[in-house]
Amino acid sequence: QVQLVESGGGLAQPGGSLRLSCAASGSIFSIYAMGWYRQAPGKQRELVARILSGSSTHYADSVKGRFTISRDNAKNTVYLQMNSLKFEDTAVYYCNADINDLRATNQYWGQGTQVTVSS
Repeated sequence: QVQLVESGGGLAQPGGSLRLSCAASGSIFSIYAMGWYRQAPGKQRELVARILSGSSTHYADSVKGRFTISRDNAKNTVYLQMNSLKFEDTAVYYCNADINDLRATNQYWGQGTQVTVSS
């Protein structure tokens, strides 16, 4: 059984910073892409950032230059450093990963962590 556990959400002021972490555990043979999505109230879930196993990254236009995604393969962990936060970054952030457990490659989701940007 594979699990993704997120941490690091919370309350920040506009212009502030937060760092999210997501650790994968369980029967893991290899992890391919890892990423972060977010869902604001009344909106669809959207991609925030994604990082491939070779460290190639992709960002949503709305977060380019402000957010940085990184991963520590030894710890099976992906991070999202969020700087210059805006009100519109308020959402539940979900970790996502494509993981091979020796039987198949499946997509897994974390439980979500709330990020609130408020003054």
